[in-house]
Amino acid sequence: MRSVLVADSFLVVNGRVRGLDRHRERFVSSCAAAGEPDAGAFWDDQVGRLPGFGRWFPRFELHETGSAAAVAAPRDEVGPAPGAAGRLRLAVQLRPAPTPGGRVRIAVHSGADPRTQPRIKGPDLDALGALKAEAAAECGADEVLLMDADGIAVEAAYSALAWWEDGVLCFPPADRDFLPSVTAALVRDLAATRGVQTTERARRPEELAEADEVWLLNALHGIRPVHAWHDGPIDPLPGSQSTEWQQALTALACPV
Repeated sequence: MRSVLVADSFLVVNGRVRGLDRHRERFVSSCAAAGEPDAGAFWDDQVGRLPGFGRWFPRFELHETGSAAAVAAPRDEVGPAPGAAGRLRLAVQLRPAPTPGGRVRIAVHSGADPRTQPRIKGPDLDALGALKAEAAAECGADEVLLMDADGIAVEAAYSALAWWEDGVLCFPPADRDFLPSVTAALVRDLAATRGVQTTERARRPEELAEADEVWLLNALHGIRPVHAWHDGPIDPLPGSQSTEWQQALTALACPV
């Protein structure tokens, strides 16, 4: 039996990636905190093996194995490496990238927070995936908005959160518990180069529903504007800024 302690994914298009150094830093630092000191060398070796053509969405992983004995990697994994006397294991899944998404319908999770380690990507992926599947079945939602114990919206299941208020690009306060997003950091960098003001504000879901525009951000899709809440009507978003910003975000991709 294996348990995912850390995971990180990024989009590769014809050998080009956005924010690869930041993905590496997040993965390596999380692995080091879990007791795996060799994640950096493993990452560098496996990144060098990625295809230079096509669309891929590789997922780097640190597993905790059920015993100290070596565990065979699944067939879709390459480059497994044992660690911590066999208790920890590094692996990477080389996956074709799913079709990029556009505008999204979002549901608001009203139950208990399913996240056990909000600042580490990996341990909660299955639980968050189950939330998304449930929301899709109930109201056709593409994503699920999560709140912290104070009822403040912090992120979606597989996406970071941003929104616009009176020309200011807003993000949840950094002192709240949510995953440090590489894509959100890149969008903030873009805002700085464009002279766009950014800030951090605590907002509840009902306040976000009244914002000028709400975005979900992740490595696979980039920027997706929210065009509907729950099972409510679709907002055509005639003045959405997302297309222009998505193009600028895509242009940040560099050769691996």
